[in-house]
Amino acid sequence: MYTEIAIDHITPFKIGHAQNAEAATGCTVILSEKGAVTGVDVRGGSPGTRETDLLKSENLVDQVHATFLSGGSAYGLDVGTGVMNYLEEHNIGFDVQVARVPIVPGAILFDLAIGDPSIRPNARMGYQACLNTTNAVKQQGNIGAGYGATVGKCLGSPNSMKAGLGTYAIEIGKLQIGAIIAVNSFGDIIDPTTNQVIAGVRDHEAGTFLYTEKQLLQQLDMSTNRFSGNTTIGTIITNAKATKANMNKIASIAHDGIARTMRPSHTLVDGDTLFAMTSNEVEVDINIVGMLAATVTEKAIINAIKHANSLFGIPSYQELYKK
Repeated sequence: MYTEIAIDHITPFKIGHAQNAEAATGCTVILSEKGAVTGVDVRGGSPGTRETDLLKSENLVDQVHATFLSGGSAYGLDVGTGVMNYLEEHNIGFDVQVARVPIVPGAILFDLAIGDPSIRPNARMGYQACLNTTNAVKQQGNIGAGYGATVGKCLGSPNSMKAGLGTYAIEIGKLQIGAIIAVNSFGDIIDPTTNQVIAGVRDHEAGTFLYTEKQLLQQLDMSTNRFSGNTTIGTIITNAKATKANMNKIASIAHDGIARTMRPSHTLVDGDTLFAMTSNEVEVDINIVGMLAATVTEKAIINAIKHANSLFGIPSYQELYKK
């Protein structure tokens, strides 16, 4: 089968994080200084994205130099400016003759409901995350774009649980593929190996899950616009040889990992977005890459839950089940 590896063993990608503990927010950057063939698939109904149109298969640019994942709602899109500044300083970008323009798509999630909502990820934080790609730091839990992430919010923050950033990567032969996912879903998180809820809307006093889908069925005449503080975002990285059209399809297939682990998923109040980047080195059946993209996404989501720590009174899997 395959061997599990650390996400930062997939070269030449570099991963960095920055966060603000007081604000309970942060960002994550995935750098590809030599350029990576990249696709994207936006499935949620409330997305916040940057530079995703250029990733359409028919458009000119077929390589990007970084993707970023950020908290802070739409304010967090400013992270991309800091990433561009860093790359420009290193003379990295798309050559337009008079300058090199770094291509930096990204996506945001809503985490303003906990911590200090007046402090959001900005260009300075994005730049710092790039600097932090040289540091050996943990890659999961309360870090980067997952710092303020929560799940199971159909009854509001008091009944939610803490989530975070998760990673999972594998190697099979020369092929490497992994996922970096910030989990901030409206719905519950299901472990597909047991089909049990491991995080979600919860009666904390009774110590029981209330099940998001069940709650929604009891609220048929209520608008769900008030539950817009969600969105799961991530990036798949690999070394498989692929076209931009292939990578758009890989990003699409990777969403199966979200569907397997979140109930409900891809709602109108989630902005679920996945990027897929490749260094374009190893010949492999693209169907296998798609299958594995869904697998690493699924397992990264579970890791995001199991590595998160409680924050600002919002309990985590670690607190409730790892005592």
